[in-house]
Amino acid sequence: MFRILYYEPRIPPNTGNAIRLAAATGAQLHLVEPLGFDLSDAKLRRAGLDYHDLADVSVHTDLEAAYKALDPVRVFAFTTGATTSYADIAYEPGDVFLFGPEPTGLPEHVLADRRVTERLRIPMQPARRSLNLANSTAIVVYEAWRQQGYAGGV
Repeated sequence: MFRILYYEPRIPPNTGNAIRLAAATGAQLHLVEPLGFDLSDAKLRRAGLDYHDLADVSVHTDLEAAYKALDPVRVFAFTTGATTSYADIAYEPGDVFLFGPEPTGLPEHVLADRRVTERLRIPMQPARRSLNLANSTAIVVYEAWRQQGYAGGV
């Protein structure tokens, strides 16, 4: 299945929603510290509801530790500055979807990492800053899963 990688997430409800998304789709969620919240945060738990036990969530001390654990073949970094649309990619199981912290997005040194296969964007109206992190993640995960015929879903 697909793997979601949040680099230093800061807003608990977004991560809670990503936990719920991971549980619903079978995706894995990987979080890179430092986190902007404690995993027991009430807002995170409320957003994830009772899905925490159904989701595959891992926390890594830094990006290097995450990459070591993931051993990724392809990493797609999402940024408003990219020119390639997420919809133009043929996704494969095991792909990693890398998203940055709210509200800054991925820093340039992360985007420039040799393990990033490609930078992607989600199209939106001009002069808009960005989409919500959890919504962006859902758009990408469901497109990738759709391309795989919703394998494992009902």
